[in-house]
Amino acid sequence: MTVRIDLYDTTLRDGAQGPGVKFSAQDQLQVIRELAAFGVRYIEGGQPGSNPKAAELFDRVRDMDLKSATMAAFGSTRHPRHTPESDPNLASLLSAKTEVVTIFAKTWRMHAEEILGVTAEENLALVWDSVQYLRAHGRRVFVDAEHFFDGYSDDSGFALAVLQSAAEAGAEVLILCDTNGGCLPSRVDESVRAVRAALPAIQLGIHTHNDSGCAVANALAAVSAGATQVQGTLNGYGERTGNMDLCTAIPALQLKLGLEVITATQLSTLTHISHMAAELANMTPRDHAPYVGRDAFTHKGGMHADAVSKRKVSYEHIDPSLVGNATHIAVSEVSGRSSLIQKAAEFGIQLERGRPETQQILERIKDLENQGYEFEGADASLELIMRRAMGDAPHFFETLSFHAHINQIRLEELAESEATVKLCLPDGQIQHTVAEGHGPVDALNNALRKALEQPYPEICDIHLEDYKVRIVDGRLATQAMTRVLIESSDTNDSWYTVGVSENIITASYLALADSIDYKLLRSHATKA
Repeated sequence: MTVRIDLYDTTLRDGAQGPGVKFSAQDQLQVIRELAAFGVRYIEGGQPGSNPKAAELFDRVRDMDLKSATMAAFGSTRHPRHTPESDPNLASLLSAKTEVVTIFAKTWRMHAEEILGVTAEENLALVWDSVQYLRAHGRRVFVDAEHFFDGYSDDSGFALAVLQSAAEAGAEVLILCDTNGGCLPSRVDESVRAVRAALPAIQLGIHTHNDSGCAVANALAAVSAGATQVQGTLNGYGERTGNMDLCTAIPALQLKLGLEVITATQLSTLTHISHMAAELANMTPRDHAPYVGRDAFTHKGGMHADAVSKRKVSYEHIDPSLVGNATHIAVSEVSGRSSLIQKAAEFGIQLERGRPETQQILERIKDLENQGYEFEGADASLELIMRRAMGDAPHFFETLSFHAHINQIRLEELAESEATVKLCLPDGQIQHTVAEGHGPVDALNNALRKALEQPYPEICDIHLEDYKVRIVDGRLATQAMTRVLIESSDTNDSWYTVGVSENIITASYLALADSIDYKLLRSHATKA
């Protein structure tokens, strides 16, 4: 019989506490919709007693179609000075009107006595009273055993007594928490097995943090020891070093351990879910993230790329499509013809090993990378190089000159930025335009658009999504080469272009020009 693992997502509560993570009210609703469609069993909406925004979320989500997902409100046990009936936190949990309520309880004697200021007996009463009160009001109650593993190591009798009190009061699931994130898998395994033996009839969950880099490994160890609910966040968002990353744990549970978590179709949307969450959280997706990162199945070395072309399993631990990702071949100075040919095939370009164009393209790429270019994250610029070499790229415009000017009158005031570009179109027409912008790069972008929007109105669809600057060799100080990577998008897709120069303005212009060239190349190919 296949073991069923229940996913419990706390992105909107624990994840939102991560540095830089920010969800608007609308973002929260979108995350909930995506999680529900993805097959997450429980979605924690936050603490309704912490702020009005958290409380309003439960009102907004009440009429949503959550598929088979269930919303959970989060809070603490009653305050030591309050009865359950007079406790504001328990009242706010009930007001959220969720089927499930998750409360956290102290299972570390030190925390109970020195932080909360109660005796062991009083702590047991807090847990018992709170669970029983919520159960009496028709709620399913989950208990997060806060700092459980530290508490169990310090005083196993105290920690187990708290769990026993919660179970006897009617808690449905006991979640063992590595709140400080300092445990190693062997310790988690041993502790979970001990709890499983002491409380064989109740469902156990696991909630880990990543302070020792073991959050996912600890969760997997707990599942192997008997836990059947796994708590975490999308992309591992959370305070300090983050929470357990569901985007890594889910495929590990399903594809590696053979456990029933979500459907294969739902799993195939994992990469989309990860990147969607990053976008809504105002965070940059981690390229090196396992399973879902852009580089998770990227091969740069020539021998690796050649082997993957013959047998993917030679250098890929799973089929990338299972998690909605894909194999990528990175062309660089360490690549050979096999890598180049495979990469060209991704673009729909047929290169042959023995043709001179193949060697010319490879030499051109190596020469550019020697100057500071990198094409691993700039596929659009790479495709343009290939198509230009093959004579397969129409000539849309030629840059004759450009100029950017900054006028800073006072340091405390915004600088005035102006740019001029002079272009030659295929019919010989000269376009000489000037534009202002919020900085010299924005002004250049505006001047380029102004020059090209009439002959090529499709560039009006282009949006600049991201602009990154890297110093290629910082030891050269102000003489160092500057690499600019630009992400652009339209209504259908996004693409990356790169420019390198000793001058940041020139590097930016090169990337901007490539971005427009690539858009025009795709647009005209579609029309053809």
